[in-house]
Amino acid sequence: MNLLLFNVIILIYLLITLYLGYRGWKGTKDTEGYLVAGRKAHPYIMAMSYGATFISTSAIVGFGGNAGLFGMGLLWLTFFNIFVGIFIAFVFYGKRTRRMGHNLNAMTFPELLGRRFDSKFIQYFSGLVIFLGMPLYASVVLIGAARFMETTLAIDFDVALLIYSVIIAAYVVWGGLRGVMYTDAFQGTIMFIGMAFLLLMTYSHLGGIAISHQSLTDMAHLVPGNLAQMGHKGWTEMPISGSSWWWTLVSTIVLGVGIGVLAMPQLAVRFMTVKSGRELNRGVLIGGIFILFMTGVAFTVGALSNVFFLQTQGDIAIKVAGGNADSIIPVYINAAMPEWFVYIFMLTLLAAAMSTSSSQFHTQGSAIGRDVYETISQKRGGSSIMVTRAGIILAMVIAVTLGYVLPDNIIARGTAIFFGLCASAFLPMYTTALYWKRATKAGAIAGLLTGTFVTVLWYLFIHKAEAVPLGISKMLLDRDLLVADMPWPVVDPIMVALPLAALVTVVVSLITKRMDRGHLEDCFRGLK
Repeated sequence: MNLLLFNVIILIYLLITLYLGYRGWKGTKDTEGYLVAGRKAHPYIMAMSYGATFISTSAIVGFGGNAGLFGMGLLWLTFFNIFVGIFIAFVFYGKRTRRMGHNLNAMTFPELLGRRFDSKFIQYFSGLVIFLGMPLYASVVLIGAARFMETTLAIDFDVALLIYSVIIAAYVVWGGLRGVMYTDAFQGTIMFIGMAFLLLMTYSHLGGIAISHQSLTDMAHLVPGNLAQMGHKGWTEMPISGSSWWWTLVSTIVLGVGIGVLAMPQLAVRFMTVKSGRELNRGVLIGGIFILFMTGVAFTVGALSNVFFLQTQGDIAIKVAGGNADSIIPVYINAAMPEWFVYIFMLTLLAAAMSTSSSQFHTQGSAIGRDVYETISQKRGGSSIMVTRAGIILAMVIAVTLGYVLPDNIIARGTAIFFGLCASAFLPMYTTALYWKRATKAGAIAGLLTGTFVTVLWYLFIHKAEAVPLGISKMLLDRDLLVADMPWPVVDPIMVALPLAALVTVVVSLITKRMDRGHLEDCFRGLK
């Protein structure tokens, strides 16, 4: 396949994407249509949109590259993604979110929480957390797509980043969530096919399943000395329990992302787009299979790339990629796969990035328009939609700017930071909102503030990966870290902030006045 033919395929793909965005725009008649797709989404559209939003280039390129560094231990994240991110999310959170969202006429995740606890503060503060916290996550998704375009098409990274962002803006700003979900389902289908081919071709290239995995096991003696000192035992074993490598893998990557998915605003809002709980039941199988093929394949191939590079270049993946884990998957694809598949896989990554980016920007726009502007100004309708669209454009500008300045090896870490922030800030409040009538407005606010600020302060003063480069602790306290004793510098904030937020939510709720019985009956109508 030559470059001209590939460009034709890309053009067709983009035209289809823009057409689906146009369909979304034509079908969007009001605020409900723009924010929750009219609450009539097909189960396949909803499930594929959920999966495609969940899985992006950060999972395929960023976490796939980290699998080349950490090994098969990342497959625990696949387990959490399916069990927590699909089964628990759809069955235990999705149905109640859909029903309560309908009862309260909520159209965004912060609005659902704000109306459940009868608090404008919860709505606009949550909107601000999303709008200010998501740009890092959005930017690493952009970086993942642009890096592969740079490697494959030999074009400048900055140019690739700009072109990609303009394309997304063309259909997100006007099409609303309906347009986003249509394009997500189309892009998710492409992603599924591309990843299935990648797995089959990798095993075929390395001599089969048993031989390739045994070869990876036999490479344990090649673990670099600095990684071995941190607890790395090989690419088919978990790190030494309690080591810095173990804490990074388990607390930051597996738990941070695996649990954080439950409170991701751009995913939770999908539950409010279907007309009944039956659509969510149908979506569990579709979503589970999709996530298995996306993350399971990416992590397996990322780890097995070490075998390929040892056989062909005599070295391990991270060294072949120049020390940048974000480059492992692009370098492997370009080195190991035939030219025609390289182009097809680039289309897969483009679809993965666009599906997630579009949802991120739509969520940020709705946060600033619906949750902040409307809540504070009390103005609804046309002006709110315009602010939402302006918010989308501003969010895109911020993400692109960050994409130009962020360092290497940032994709997986940037994703984990936002997932962990959402879990700590929102999950205790979200869970009690759905299941515990005794939860109070004061308890929800206390938990929200605790989770948010403990997470931020932990990143600024204790978690080594962020605190040392930022230098705020050094500037204010004249020391790199507030607490330098192991294992605290490598313990992810979610391990501390989430339990504290949950405890504060419960304790404050128990000692403050119950919420109005009539309000609770409205919230829980139709829920057992």
